[in-house]
Amino acid sequence: MDKDEKKKPGLIEQEKRITVENISEMLLRHKLINAVQQREIQVKQGKQKARLQLEQKELQFSRGRSQIQTEISPMQILASFKFPLPDDPDRQITEELMMQALAEELGMEFVRIDPLKLDLDLVTRTISRPFARKHSMIPIQSDGNSLVVATDDPFDLEGLDGIKQASGKDVRLILGGRSEIQRIINDFYGFRISVSAAERELAPSFDIGNLEQYVRMRPEDQIDYQDQPIVNAVEYLFRYAYSQRASDIHIEPKRDTSLIRFRIDGVLHDIHRIPKLVHTAVISRIKILSRMDIAEKRKPQDGRIKTEHKGKDIELRVSTLPTAFGEKVVTRIFDPTLLMQDLENLGFFPRELELFDRFITHTHGIILVTGPTGSGKTTTLYSALRKIATPSVNVVTIEDPIEMVYEEFNQVAVQPKIDITFANALRTILRQDPDIIMVGEIRDHETASYAIQAALTGHLVLSTLHTNDTASSITRLLDLGVEPFLISSTMIGVVAQRLARKICPHCKTETVLNEDDLKMLNIPVKDRGKQYRVWYGEGCSECRNTGYLGRTALFEVMEMTDKIKKLANSHSPGSELKKAAVDEGMMILREIAIRKLGLGITTVEEVLRITAEE
Repeated sequence: MDKDEKKKPGLIEQEKRITVENISEMLLRHKLINAVQQREIQVKQGKQKARLQLEQKELQFSRGRSQIQTEISPMQILASFKFPLPDDPDRQITEELMMQALAEELGMEFVRIDPLKLDLDLVTRTISRPFARKHSMIPIQSDGNSLVVATDDPFDLEGLDGIKQASGKDVRLILGGRSEIQRIINDFYGFRISVSAAERELAPSFDIGNLEQYVRMRPEDQIDYQDQPIVNAVEYLFRYAYSQRASDIHIEPKRDTSLIRFRIDGVLHDIHRIPKLVHTAVISRIKILSRMDIAEKRKPQDGRIKTEHKGKDIELRVSTLPTAFGEKVVTRIFDPTLLMQDLENLGFFPRELELFDRFITHTHGIILVTGPTGSGKTTTLYSALRKIATPSVNVVTIEDPIEMVYEEFNQVAVQPKIDITFANALRTILRQDPDIIMVGEIRDHETASYAIQAALTGHLVLSTLHTNDTASSITRLLDLGVEPFLISSTMIGVVAQRLARKICPHCKTETVLNEDDLKMLNIPVKDRGKQYRVWYGEGCSECRNTGYLGRTALFEVMEMTDKIKKLANSHSPGSELKKAAVDEGMMILREIAIRKLGLGITTVEEVLRITAEE
């Protein structure tokens, strides 16, 4: 589209309103749709709107709530046609893309709202929930006497006047998508209303006629965790965590309030603060959902919740810990689609994938996966087990705790209180006719001995160790008292892994490594004039200005070759084992990370952070 064509006022500017007709006319002028598609919109728009309204009703019914129906916007109707982009057929014309085009048309700013950056008090206390829903407006930033408000309809003068009167500030409108705005309204106001209602119900009552009985509070064991506001608050919290791709929910009691934090892509974000009075009720609700003893507050407890989100089963693992200001709860979220993946999607390079595939096809022996907590070992083990678990084999796992219940496996949870340890469970399992055994972790000599015995008697054993690399796993087993000849006769291979954050594809920018970077990465500078191209994320709304979106795994894979077996038999140190493995073609973690750096998957900072010991 040339400059002269841009200057011509379209139907939107002429009519000062947003309709399906004038938005489709704008899309046609921007060459995002063609005349045939525009005619299809004219014919089918009523049918599409009715379908979207029905879907909205069904969603509310499934959540057990009767809410006021929100108006379906023209953008939502047009997005439902799912027309492909002319220059990129793999992408569709979305509500967000249309809002960006509208912002360009009107000379306004468009923003993709990051809920984690919003102030809950600013959003919920400036305007009422009915007003926000009706006008599809939310305050997102306040600075002195000015207020920035996101809306999907810049021509809504009634809404603009109302928010000016309510705030007493000058209002600047920016554009955002209706679906995003309405979702934030539901989550933020729903959570705030639930917490406020719970605070009122649990608040102390005062009897001014008897000052000796100044405060009357319900005992903690009488707090009703089934009160509707508490039930709603916990539901909103979980749903919000799912939508933000959180892996963990932290609820941390402080002196006067309780802090809620989400871990996203390995980094913790502050989300909300709730009144200390509500904290106990929220914790009690989560504990009853995870089948814990709500009366026990002095001891740590573990539990689990199974729920669903968008038609998928979700496993929640809950852990409580008594702290100075009350019980802290951490809820880990397990998405089965992420925990069990095809091995090809985990991040292996071809050589490493071929080796690991060969490891798991053995009928007997030991395979170890090593790395620190949170490095993705469980995902690797579960994905491998799912690949080799067939109706003809008996797969048994021993875990502490069971990460995710999967009916194809026979899963045993470690319970030290009743003497079910890794070693005792493994000893019993050997009498259960297993074919494949997964031991959550080898921690002591006894467990290592039974694992070796299982491998010697014709079983395939998969387990984890907390070591930094593949070679040090051998020395760790030697330290646990395992005889060298038993290691060399049973060990198939070792995998060491880490998780690195991936560069956000939406703000990916090219740069060049300088000499300092090359030195830190131990890359020899052979040609001083040569430029090494790499990428980084500048930061955008998609990645919450972190420059990273998602994570990828790095795998160092060591095969127990004859040379390495001989070195293990002679008690060789880990450095010699590592050198021998490298001589035979093994790539160490640093090399794997640098390859992913060169492919534009991660950054220099991530490479240095996760492979510091290299």
